Amino acid sequence: MRISLCQGLLTGAIILNLLILYYVSRAQQQMMEKRKELGRGSRRTVRPASPFGGALGVIGGEHGGMAVEGHGRSPRVTVLLREFEFFENFVGDVANSFLRQRPELPFLAVADTYPYPPLVLPDGARLLVLSPSPDQPPQAHRPEFHVQTEFVLLVPDGVELEQPRVFERLIKELEGEGGGPVRLVAVPVLARSAVQCLHLRVNLKEWTATYSPAASGSSGSVCTALQGDAVVLIRTEDLFNLSVPLGRPLFPALFVQTTLRGWKVKLLESPCFSANHRPLFSSAHNQWKADTRLKEATGKLMRSFGLKRLLLPEGKEQWFGCSKETPRCFGTVQDDTPEYLYLDRWTPPCCLRALRETTKYVINVLESSGVRYWLEGGSLLGAVRHQDIIPWDYDVDLGIYLEDVPNCDHLKNLDSGSLVDANGYVWERAVEGDFYRVQYSEANHLHVDLWPFYPRNSVMTKDTWTEHKQDVEFPEHFLQPLVPMPFAGITAYGPNNQRAFLELKFGEGVIENPQYPNPMKKRLDRSKL
Repeated sequence: MRISLCQGLLTGAIILNLLILYYVSRAQQQMMEKRKELGRGSRRTVRPASPFGGALGVIGGEHGGMAVEGHGRSPRVTVLLREFEFFENFVGDVANSFLRQRPELPFLAVADTYPYPPLVLPDGARLLVLSPSPDQPPQAHRPEFHVQTEFVLLVPDGVELEQPRVFERLIKELEGEGGGPVRLVAVPVLARSAVQCLHLRVNLKEWTATYSPAASGSSGSVCTALQGDAVVLIRTEDLFNLSVPLGRPLFPALFVQTTLRGWKVKLLESPCFSANHRPLFSSAHNQWKADTRLKEATGKLMRSFGLKRLLLPEGKEQWFGCSKETPRCFGTVQDDTPEYLYLDRWTPPCCLRALRETTKYVINVLESSGVRYWLEGGSLLGAVRHQDIIPWDYDVDLGIYLEDVPNCDHLKNLDSGSLVDANGYVWERAVEGDFYRVQYSEANHLHVDLWPFYPRNSVMTKDTWTEHKQDVEFPEHFLQPLVPMPFAGITAYGPNNQRAFLELKFGEGVIENPQYPNPMKKRLDRSKL
């Protein structure tokens, strides 16, 4: 059979196309396999350019932090050192201590940025820098790609491994808890600050974390947080299921998150780790630097978690919110609904504290000046329900007799502008209407509003009104007499028939049926109260 020239050319073209399709398919398949390897955090070299040279052992180099074979099988634990100071540390000594006795274990030092002076790490130890670099793939700076073992052992700086079999003991303890609430096991570090088992309660709605001492007991105490130096074992899966697995300071970051998940930590009395460097810092100046950095890191962490108040086990408080020198924690309120309500949170505690201080101050000025006042609107409602400001309210309202305004030096001359008094409070005529406002400070605009009323035919009235439904006339007999009542830590005056007064303003059943100021925008879930 003879093949014509056209048939030959057509056959050749078909064969050529088939070859091209074959090689294109092979190339696509190889690319897909490479992407899968990257997604699994493969052992591919990912070496960022380092100004400090190769002595750092920066991840990822070859096997950067991955499990390697040793003693016949892959190790189950990665040793991870998160907290150390660049200006003085013993990270190299800690790594040597562990790798000398358990050379098969991956050892990972983790820092936010490249340490300077650079770390000198032994073979087998690696440094992971969390800050991303524009010339590196994302997995190069994500710790979950560099821990391939089942467990992570979190160790503090300066610790020393003396008992090589401690890993097996801790793993056995953790595995013995099964799938229960105990998801971490800890042991103390000797010759350091004593480890204390604490109970931690985190209330995100109220922006508050509360520590309290746990009952002391024998080995195996179970609690929700630790204070002091300890070594902690946690499953790798659990650690990297946290939103911020390696935040600083490590223990507060760790236990806030585990507490919110209902996890607990089991503190053992033995075995123990020793500290071969004590004290950790060689000079008072370096200790001061470390304490300052710890304070700064704690503030940054708490603000990122939305925690503005810490109650410590010894009864002290730490605040991370607004103050008299800073703006309040929320912006201009729209539709009577402050921004924090959309986050399913209530008024930050620092704002409530400022409102209480301002209320106490204003009431003291009014009483000493002979200005009759009473708790109004939502503030009266808070006094009846809580003896305090409503937990989600953002200001305080007081009614005053208009005829008494000239008695108060702070109020009588406000037509000409605002007044900053000797204590930093700002008195002004409000721009929104015919009433007065007292701000916490020039920087912080948390405030008490003063609403002037006057009697006409035994009815308390005003010349101008707002759109608030509670801003209405009412019989003067509610103020005859005014009655003392507890409010915001002081004794204030309110109407004499509070239920009737409030139901006139807000409607029947308002005391027993709490609601946000504007339910059309945000409705209170009463089942969560």
